[in-house]
Amino acid sequence: MLCRLREGLDEDTDGGFAHGGWSMPYFDPETMGSAIDEAMSTTDALLFGRRTWQVMAQAWPGRAGDPFADRMNAILKYVASRTLTASDLEWNNSTLLPSEDAIGAVRKLRETEGGDVQVMGSVSFARRLIAHDLVDEYRLMLEPIVLGGGKKLFPDDGVARPLTLVDTRTASTGVHICTYRPAIT
Repeated sequence: MLCRLREGLDEDTDGGFAHGGWSMPYFDPETMGSAIDEAMSTTDALLFGRRTWQVMAQAWPGRAGDPFADRMNAILKYVASRTLTASDLEWNNSTLLPSEDAIGAVRKLRETEGGDVQVMGSVSFARRLIAHDLVDEYRLMLEPIVLGGGKKLFPDDGVARPLTLVDTRTASTGVHICTYRPAIT
C-alpha cells in the first residue's frame, strides 16, 4: 500500500486485527513521499476495491489545493465492488467496474494506451489481480515491524511467482522501498 490515510486503532479491524495505525510511525516524507510522487507521475488511473475507495473518497476531496490531493482528485479511478452502484460514486472521475467481471475489465484497461494503472491499498482486490497474472510491477514498502496478523497481499494458491528486483531504497525509518517485476522465465 502506498499511503495510509487513517492512523487510529480502528483503522481496519477485519478479523479482529488490533494494530490500526501501525505504519504511520515509519513514514519518512522525504524518501517514501518521493517514491509515492514518482509512482504517481507515471500513473494515469487508480484501481480500488470498495472499502479503500470509500476511505479515499472521504479523505481527498476535502484536501483540494495541495498538489498531491489535486492529483488524487483529478486522476481516473476505477472501483471494483459488488455492492456500490454508479450513483454511489460521488468522488469525481470514479467509474464502477462491472461487478460480474471486474478482472476482465482490468484486462481491457491494460490493453489501452497510456500510463500506469496503480492499485493503492485494496489488498483483497490486489490479491485477485496477482492470482490472474495482471500485475506488471510491485512497489512494496517493507516496514520494520512484524504484526502477527492482518490481510495477506499474495494469494494462497501454491503458485510460485518469481520476481526480479529493479530498484530499492531505504528510508531513514528503516523502511525498504522495493520495486519488483515478474521474472521472465
